[in-house]
Amino acid sequence: MAKLIVSILSSLDNHCAGPDGRLDALPMSGAFDAHNLELLRSADTLLFGAVTFPMFEAYWPNVDRSPHGDPIQREIAERVEGARKIAVSDTLTISPNSPWAGAEVVRRNQAYTRIAELKAQPGKDMLIYGSSILFNGLLAQGLVDELHLLLGNVVLGEGVRTFHPGLNARFRLLSHRQLPDSDIAALHYDLRTH
Repeated sequence: MAKLIVSILSSLDNHCAGPDGRLDALPMSGAFDAHNLELLRSADTLLFGAVTFPMFEAYWPNVDRSPHGDPIQREIAERVEGARKIAVSDTLTISPNSPWAGAEVVRRNQAYTRIAELKAQPGKDMLIYGSSILFNGLLAQGLVDELHLLLGNVVLGEGVRTFHPGLNARFRLLSHRQLPDSDIAALHYDLRTH
């Protein structure tokens, strides 16, 4: 049975993006990339919301994969390319010319059923990076197995909330550490026992 794992970078004051969804104030560094690659190595399916999908679609196919490029970024790009991609959205359309034209788009009213079906199948992990609306809904439905909460060393004051008001979930802490060469705290939680 596949596990559904969420990895999200948050400010200390519970924001996963700044005003207008801007990400540039969050500490996305080499340590952040290395953490994401570590999770990606055990996954074969990526889930996206309507905001995150176009961001990844525009970025990862264009990463320099030559020997001169960053080796972590190169491996992430290769693994992302080979992964099954599922976007949950009622409005997203994927261009037939997109390098991700084969991605599956699932309507929001079918998302929980589809994701539960995928989780019941044997296979590697399913992974969500960011996508706060999607992961909060999946968390509320009890479909998230593990959460990797990365706490960045910033306070944004406003923006997109990491955890939505009214969400009720209990977490069991599995591990905590400081990402190497960074001021990011990585908290790893299990939700399967609650």
